[in-house]
Amino acid sequence: LVSDKLPRYTESEITDIQVLSPMRKGELGVEKLNAFLQKYLNPPEPGKEEKITGDACFREGDKVMQIRNDYQMEWEIRGRYGIVAQRGTGVFNGDTGIIRTISPQLETLTVEYEDGKMVDYSFKQLDELELAYATTVHKAQGSEFPAVVIPLLGVPHMLMTRNLIYTAVTRARKCVVLVGSAEIFREMVANPTEENRYTTLAERIREIAPEQGRGEG
Repeated sequence: LVSDKLPRYTESEITDIQVLSPMRKGELGVEKLNAFLQKYLNPPEPGKEEKITGDACFREGDKVMQIRNDYQMEWEIRGRYGIVAQRGTGVFNGDTGIIRTISPQLETLTVEYEDGKMVDYSFKQLDELELAYATTVHKAQGSEFPAVVIPLLGVPHMLMTRNLIYTAVTRARKCVVLVGSAEIFREMVANPTEENRYTTLAERIREIAPEQGRGEG
C-alpha cells in the first residue's frame, strides 16, 4: 500500500506517504510502525551506510523528523556541484527530511529537508532526530501530505475522540486510507470529548464573569 499503490495513485514519492498513528506505543504505535516500515521501504543494502544509536537505526534514504527546536543548528542550500547558495540557522520541531549521506569517518549524518536545506548532524546530535515514516497525529498538526494512512486498532479509549480523527483525516490532500476497526472509527466520530471540554470551560467562564462583576460593584 505505502510502497506501491498510494504513490502511483497520488503520483507521489514513497516518502510523501505519511502513516499517522494516534499513539507512540503499542503494536500499531509510531515506534513499532517506523521499525517495520523502515525494514520494507528502506532495507539495508551493500554500500548503504547506517548508524545505530541507542535503540534507533538511521540509514541513508530514511525519512526522519527533527523532534525539538534548535535555533543554532546551521543549514545550507546547495546549488550545482555542491556550491553553497544560501546559509542560515534554525531547524524546528516537526521538520521532516531525508538522510542523504552518513559519514562514519567524519561522524556526521546529512539530512535534506523539504525546502532544500541541508543540515549536517554530528553523531552526538542524533537524539534530535527520529524516523518519520510514521508519526503521531499530534506531531502532524499543521502539515499536509498527498496521502495519509491511519491505523485504527488498539487505540486507547482516551484517544478515541472526534477531534483526533478529524485532525488525522484533514492532513491528506488527495487520499486517506483507514486501516483497522470500523467500530473504533465510529466511536471516535461519535465522541466529541474535546468539544465538550472547551464548551464546559466557556460555560465556567460565563459563570465566573457575573460573579466578578457583582464583587466589583
